[in-house]
Amino acid sequence: MRMILSLLLLVWVSPAWAQDKGWTEKWGEIRAAAKNEGRVVVVAPPEPDLRRDLPLRIKEKFGFTVEYLGGRSGDQAARLRLERRAGQYTVDVYLGGIGTAAGVLHPEKMLDPLKPLLILPEVTDPSKWKKGKPWFMDPEEKYVLRLLSSVGRVLFINTQYVKPEEIRSAKDLLHPKWKGKISAQDPTSAGSGSQTLIRPLGFEFAKKLFFDQKPIIHQNSRQLAEWLARGTYPISLDADSRHVKELQDDGFPIKIVYGLDDIAGSLSVGFGVLALMNQAPHPNAARVFVNWIASKEGLEFYSRSQGRASTRNDVDESFVPPEEIPRPGLNYVDNSDWEFVTEGRARFGAQLREVLRQR
Repeated sequence: MRMILSLLLLVWVSPAWAQDKGWTEKWGEIRAAAKNEGRVVVVAPPEPDLRRDLPLRIKEKFGFTVEYLGGRSGDQAARLRLERRAGQYTVDVYLGGIGTAAGVLHPEKMLDPLKPLLILPEVTDPSKWKKGKPWFMDPEEKYVLRLLSSVGRVLFINTQYVKPEEIRSAKDLLHPKWKGKISAQDPTSAGSGSQTLIRPLGFEFAKKLFFDQKPIIHQNSRQLAEWLARGTYPISLDADSRHVKELQDDGFPIKIVYGLDDIAGSLSVGFGVLALMNQAPHPNAARVFVNWIASKEGLEFYSRSQGRASTRNDVDESFVPPEEIPRPGLNYVDNSDWEFVTEGRARFGAQLREVLRQR
């Protein structure tokens, strides 16, 4: 009987052991090949601290160099186009915003499937991710992995002039007392905060907000923050978030409103998408890099650098304001949604421009 139990145990344990042995051996081979390649070339956010710290972390952990290409996404896309037209393939990994990934890299077929190259069990394990699986954003669900997803602000108020309980819903903004007290950017421009209100509430709300309430329209979001702090326009839909936080630190009574009774809030990916360039010059180093940045250790490091919530559920998010961590079950307006970025944004902007011309 004891022999039979031992044999049964061997039958059940062996496949798991073999699988573990298989991926660890393969991972070791990939790491060794990556070290021989010597470097990985990564397009990444234009942030000095990350430019310094990310190469140090990779060099220390894996023994190869990160060539960090920081810059604006539009400039990086233009560079990649020019290189590829000349038959040059110099970049391994894209780590940046959704606009370039969905609007340039994916439709122009610059990417290789990323999903099949994820090998670490903690990366491929569905239970480690908030969506129950790695969040691939592209229609094929294999090219563009979403690493970050944070709740963005709906609006800002100066509580010296506006009591928080006076703005419980977006429709409260239509009260006559707020006429001439609201600031915003052009609502038809990409990234306008007012679109977070208009998309779920519709164009009639937009007409009432922008015609009846007479908001000041200004494209300089830092100026909007200054007006907010001084109470010139004590409600702002588009003040510069970083400057607002600086003003809060300086003692100005500004409240960041992340959600309202009729709008849960918005989601944004920031510089939080990961993709693998095709014909990568350093394929093994690229594979090590993408597996690490999607792991618990790598994504915690990266999400801290960005100050944003991650799409993993095992990452320490104590550094993120609780209001910016998405809550399950809420219907957020996802400003980084693939369909909205590739088609919906332009269509929505055109419709909104037409609506606002009619008055």
